[in-house]
Amino acid sequence: MSGRLVAGIVAAAVVSAPAAASPQTPGAASGWRDGFVLQSDTGDYRLHLGALLQLDGRFGLDDPQETLADTFVVRRVRPIFQARVARHFDFYLAPDFAGGAVNLRNAYVETRFSPAFRVRFGKDKAPVGLERMHSAASLLFVERGLPTLLVPDRDIGIQVLGEVAAGTVAYAGGVFNGVVDGTSADADTNDGKDLAGRVIVRPFARSAQHPLAGLGVGIGGTRGTQPAVLPSFRTSAQQTFFTYNRNAVGEGVRHRISPQTFYYYKAFGGFAEYARSTGRVSLGAVGDDIVQEAWQIAGSFVVTGERASDRGVRPAQPFDPASGHWGALQVAARYNVLAVDDRVVTLGLAGSGARRAKAFAAGVNWYMNPFVKWVFNFERTAFDGFVGDPRPSEVVLLLRNQISF
Repeated sequence: MSGRLVAGIVAAAVVSAPAAASPQTPGAASGWRDGFVLQSDTGDYRLHLGALLQLDGRFGLDDPQETLADTFVVRRVRPIFQARVARHFDFYLAPDFAGGAVNLRNAYVETRFSPAFRVRFGKDKAPVGLERMHSAASLLFVERGLPTLLVPDRDIGIQVLGEVAAGTVAYAGGVFNGVVDGTSADADTNDGKDLAGRVIVRPFARSAQHPLAGLGVGIGGTRGTQPAVLPSFRTSAQQTFFTYNRNAVGEGVRHRISPQTFYYYKAFGGFAEYARSTGRVSLGAVGDDIVQEAWQIAGSFVVTGERASDRGVRPAQPFDPASGHWGALQVAARYNVLAVDDRVVTLGLAGSGARRAKAFAAGVNWYMNPFVKWVFNFERTAFDGFVGDPRPSEVVLLLRNQISF
């Protein structure tokens, strides 16, 4: 009897489903829209389920000392939950399961007063670096450039953000716990807090057809109490090339600044940024303000003619071999440099490695559809300013297969 009752309920639901999802219902949406979406009739309540999966390969092409292990790795595994509640409140949650451990990447609540003024509270990217603010799913290369090592990653705090002047000016700024250069944290290590902010100006954005509509210039920065822990720096192959003396500590005020620019026009895209981080480093009674600086310039061109953007490329003809469609193809190149103040050697603050790294990368990105892409990178990194034994150049092939929505 109960089985027949359940069957009757299921049958009734199936029969009534088309009427419930009828296009006559204003604003109703469910199913797939660059992710799985469930939305109320008015759009005041909305749930979007997405994901990011990145599978990488790293292979040394000239590694006589076998410092780099050729390996396949699971780089990112992120289910992404986005929700809107009662029209004005948004929620974003993105854990990461790569490496067999749970790492909370983003978790915040946002109150939307207007497009020009939103308040975000929780864990998110600190608004400073240009490439750091690019989504991991939309990166031009397998790994971000060296300037990203000097700006904060995720931090916990409260910020205000928005766009004004018809979208020609975007801003974000707030108060955060403060993190070590290039890293994230889930708790503070001192009572001090960091002020962080970023402003981007797109002077010609009001006219979408203007040749300079895709031009933007901006600046970001932070100021706050420096954590005692000091950073170490890694190449794109995730090999550490510089560390501080293990007994050295950061103290006092640390400030960062990062001017940046970008330009996208039809199939061309390019960006450049500079990052400078300055703070006192001490070892016993010895110490001084130490400067770390990095810069990069990168450019790309979509060979198949689709429009380039900082959100990736959407193929005009998604991958379908039976129809003779192969997706979109993009080529890219980058040069980037990182240098640590030479006083780290004269004051005995350095641990090991090289104070300077200069890297050139060339890449090919194959966008099979809006959700799946392959990335192939060749990168050579040269080092100098050695602390201890010289380090040979690192020459690697990096590849990635990604699905994201």
